[in-house]
Amino acid sequence: KVQVWILSECVSLFQVNVRDALNQAMDEELERDERVFLLGEEVAQYDGAYKVSRGLWKKYGDKRIIDTPITEMGFAGIAVGAAFAGLRPICEFMTWNFSMQAIDQVINSAAKTYYMSAGAQPVPIVFRGPNGSSAGVAAQHSQCFAAWYGHCPGLKVVSPWNSEDARGLLKAAIRDDNPVVFLENELMYGVPFDLSEDVLQKDFVVPIGKAKVERRGTHITLVSHSRCVGFCLDAASVLAKEGVECEVVNLRTIRPLDVDTIEASVMKTGHLVTVEGGWPQYGVGAEICARVMEGPAFNYLDAPAVRVTGVDIPMPYAKILEDHSVPQIKDIIFSVKKVLNM
Repeated sequence: KVQVWILSECVSLFQVNVRDALNQAMDEELERDERVFLLGEEVAQYDGAYKVSRGLWKKYGDKRIIDTPITEMGFAGIAVGAAFAGLRPICEFMTWNFSMQAIDQVINSAAKTYYMSAGAQPVPIVFRGPNGSSAGVAAQHSQCFAAWYGHCPGLKVVSPWNSEDARGLLKAAIRDDNPVVFLENELMYGVPFDLSEDVLQKDFVVPIGKAKVERRGTHITLVSHSRCVGFCLDAASVLAKEGVECEVVNLRTIRPLDVDTIEASVMKTGHLVTVEGGWPQYGVGAEICARVMEGPAFNYLDAPAVRVTGVDIPMPYAKILEDHSVPQIKDIIFSVKKVLNM
């Protein structure tokens, strides 16, 4: 805990890593609403593969924190059925790569039922787990699913960056009456961030569908989500020393996309770079560029928008190749200078 003075007021800040922010959010929602329960592989007795559910089984017991067999289609289907029956399940995939085993349940069962029932059957469920590339896990465990699930009507898709995002968005997702795909990042779990007392309140939520401007700037807009937001902020700090002021937009939510915040920033700066860890073709950045081109912000662009993405290949195993396959700070700086003709 640290205390800082802001405009002559003492504000207490508490360091909380992303893992603990997620744990707090689930703990508080389990306590608040007895319909909420967590199920997945190793979430109970083992405290979770990444310790995100640490301590919850001991506190809430077998009926609320449920270890499942290794069968994603099975336990995802059970979770969707429980949501049909009026419960509010949190379904953890040990990694979103394993959700491919259950994608029929996520899309055909969860995402479409409210529409197909003419609004008679809500599906209040959260699918969550680590998404995107980690370190040294190669091609079959490194996909970013933001574009995959962001493509599908009926789902809300959330991609937090820091502890405030993780805590506030997960609480909002659990309270939402729609199916929410919650894309965490394994490499962010242990990263600490300062949280204010307001953020730590039990009723604090981050609205789904609202982006956040993490850094104000006037020369160029950087739009990103998840771990790459931190890369954008680091790149902005380097570029500021060269007189370039970047505005960094943290999407927070992939679907619904906060086009208004993006357009307002682009109309101010006149330049746009999108940054994501996923593949380029049909990606999140491609959608953002299309929305800007189709809307009023297009007339304010002084140069073509540029995308920074993962490389269009399956993820290599070798570390040096892996590093060249995902966006780095230098790639963002290079793209900004290209757009600004520096």
